[in-house]
Amino acid sequence: MTRRPLRIANASGFYGDRFAAVREMLTGGPIDVLTGDYLAELTMLILGRDRLKNPDLGYAKTFLRQLEENLALAHERGVRIVANAGGLNPAGLADALRELADKLGVPVSVAHVEGDDLMPFSEGALTANAYLGGAGITACLRAGADVVVTGRVTDAALVSGSAAWWFDWAPDAYDRLAGAVVAGHVLECGTQATGGNYAFFTRHDVRTPGFPLAEIAEDGSSVVTKHPGTGGAITVGTVTAQLLYETQGVRYLGPDVTARLDTVRLAQTGPDRVAISDVRGEAPPDTLKVGVTRIGGWRNEVVFVLTGLDVEAKADLVKAQLAQALSGVATVTWTLARTDHADPDTEESASALLRLVVRDPSPDRVGRGLTAAAIELALGSYPGFHVSAPPGPAQPYGVFTSSLVPAATVPHVAVLPDTTRHPIVPAPPIASPPAPAPVPSISAPPAPAPVPSISAPPAFEARGSGGGAPEGARGATPAPGTAGAGAGNSPAEPPAPAPPTHPPTTRAPLGALFGARSGDKGGDANIGVWAESDAAWQWLRETLTADALTTLLPETAGLPVARHELPHLRALNFTVTGILGAGVASGHRFDPQAKALGEWLRARHVDIPTHLLSSDPAPEGTRP
Repeated sequence: MTRRPLRIANASGFYGDRFAAVREMLTGGPIDVLTGDYLAELTMLILGRDRLKNPDLGYAKTFLRQLEENLALAHERGVRIVANAGGLNPAGLADALRELADKLGVPVSVAHVEGDDLMPFSEGALTANAYLGGAGITACLRAGADVVVTGRVTDAALVSGSAAWWFDWAPDAYDRLAGAVVAGHVLECGTQATGGNYAFFTRHDVRTPGFPLAEIAEDGSSVVTKHPGTGGAITVGTVTAQLLYETQGVRYLGPDVTARLDTVRLAQTGPDRVAISDVRGEAPPDTLKVGVTRIGGWRNEVVFVLTGLDVEAKADLVKAQLAQALSGVATVTWTLARTDHADPDTEESASALLRLVVRDPSPDRVGRGLTAAAIELALGSYPGFHVSAPPGPAQPYGVFTSSLVPAATVPHVAVLPDTTRHPIVPAPPIASPPAPAPVPSISAPPAPAPVPSISAPPAFEARGSGGGAPEGARGATPAPGTAGAGAGNSPAEPPAPAPPTHPPTTRAPLGALFGARSGDKGGDANIGVWAESDAAWQWLRETLTADALTTLLPETAGLPVARHELPHLRALNFTVTGILGAGVASGHRFDPQAKALGEWLRARHVDIPTHLLSSDPAPEGTRP
């Protein structure tokens, strides 16, 4: 007998997300499972430092406080809770939850998943955690757990592990697991699926977006929605944006299944309801990713405010005055942000910011001695000298790296409510059946709301990856006509090809037509770009090559850029390797998590066919 869909919700996208979300999701409507994602690369470093101070810590303390207020409510409503808030110490959090339940008099059973912590791992490592799958979560729920806490599992495993329990899926039910993984990826970042951080945010009221939930069916398909009356919106666009977030390539590798993102189909089935279907899965790799954090050194920064005229000369003066003090520092980075305006009517709009960031293995070289040298310039440097904030002491910064280990060497263990330790044994490699109608990287099979197969015309193919420069960029030249012989031409003399034509273009921001979302994966960044119509998708696909992207974003020049096509989503996904240096905790860039890289791309101007800009897409929430 087919079981009814699982209603699974999210109440946290990061450590520090909206505290009230747990109660909002428990009271807003019926759900079966409530998940929370509390971990990120930076979070692991923070928890690692917590554990150094107190070995009993290492978990997300916010989660414990949230359940202090809501555990009784969840039990009353029969809602199971699954969260990765255990961080580096899931056993410690599970014990704390049992103590909390006893204190509150709430009869809940608690289980946890462990084995991801691989410390000691390598010299200098502060944390080293394998990304586990959802099988441990499934085992805990099957054993009757009301609350399951984990360490470092993949974000989507919170959903796929719960769905596998609900429907009793076998480990090789790859298509079903892949569908749940895709739904989990949509839910994992909370309100990013309901209009938060959305490129077209002005179309919706996103002042307080509600958190998302998914109705997952037994075949792995799902509908993403939210509780009635909550803010934000669920549209094909908001779901597309989240699907593109922090993914690399068309195969989304996971410990339980490899999800084929190029098979995902989306359809608007009603207000705030988007269906996800046809997701195909393949066998998972036989390795697990391991995220490693370490203290990379010490850093400091000073921001000089340069007001009025001669901004660049003022910047040059400061650099020259500090050159001797900086001579022994390992890494020195100067950045001049020209935030000043001509003929300004406020002092702030007359000012530019000169940012100095220093890094060194020794705190002494970037500590108060260095910042003191900057402050000593106060009465002997450029006119109007001041800084944005008083310089502080040197601060440690983190470095994130990742590697792979054989899955069979990681002791994935579900610790059940009765404390029984249940080992999770990786399934032996199984050859995956070929995905139906496999999608090559350059062809687009038809979708339910038809996305026609688009082949690049010969003129574009000849350009290769070097086409699509922003200045003068246009759609590809149509292929010459191949109609039959006309009057006055013999069959032996085919008609001369028509001269190439270009549609009229208008120079406009890329974001006038396309959405984008970007994010970080260690030292790499991804940028997903999507179109809202077939015609716009054809132009995007032909024009925005990897080389065109590096031209539009000069800070990516010299870095490897990979481009992947997701035709069912009318989307391109780019991976820029190494742009974030050693990861978010190192503070390598002004935007260390690449959250706004996509918005920078949308702000760049290109020549867009005028007819594309003049077309008016249907209101969001009504498009198929």
